[in-house]
Amino acid sequence: MDVTVHPEKENNKHEESRYFIFSNLFASRACGEDDYVYPNVLTDMIDLKTDHTGTGRYLITDEGTEWRIQSRTGLDGLAPDTTYRTVTMYAPLTDSEEAEKEAMLYNTQLVISPVPLSESKFKEIKTDPVAIQSIWRGGNYLNLILQVKVKDQKHGYHFIENKLENKDGEQTLYLTLYHDRNNDIEGFNRKVYLSVPLWAYAGKLHKGDKIVFNIRTYKEGMTSRIFYF
Repeated sequence: MDVTVHPEKENNKHEESRYFIFSNLFASRACGEDDYVYPNVLTDMIDLKTDHTGTGRYLITDEGTEWRIQSRTGLDGLAPDTTYRTVTMYAPLTDSEEAEKEAMLYNTQLVISPVPLSESKFKEIKTDPVAIQSIWRGGNYLNLILQVKVKDQKHGYHFIENKLENKDGEQTLYLTLYHDRNNDIEGFNRKVYLSVPLWAYAGKLHKGDKIVFNIRTYKEGMTSRIFYF
């Protein structure tokens, strides 16, 4: 399983451990129906919110629609009153126009979604290549679906904040994908989901400000994609 890489600070090490534990928790406890034939479902990168008991209760889309999760096993034991970034398979049980919306959750897994850190927080900057399957701005996130060539090593991912530039009253945030393949052999393709939490820049960026996301790919080398806040 791929996990995020954090800089050499003790509190970040705890975050990495917690992320890894909950990734396994979601995969093993909430996703055990591989042979089941699903009805019409949606698969989205979406926020999963827990209640005060640490049980997953709500799905919140990037457009702000909130779905109450129909009660089921496998969504307890999480941090209370916490929002997790996930990729989730779910089926709406009510019309999206109804005031109280309910959905059946079938399958969910955590998305790699650390808050970007400055270059100085990393011992070494790693930008090993990936293939971009999809990249888009959605709500408070910049979402990525990547195809990465792997064999048997854990890969590390993070987001580097290169700089926030202000020129003539216009701001541009420069970000780079951190990817450490850990000397892995380029064997088979693995799909990797990531989300840059743009909510971390509320109050810093304003509507219309530019986001330049740098990423090294197999075909293009170091390239960039531009989005707007």
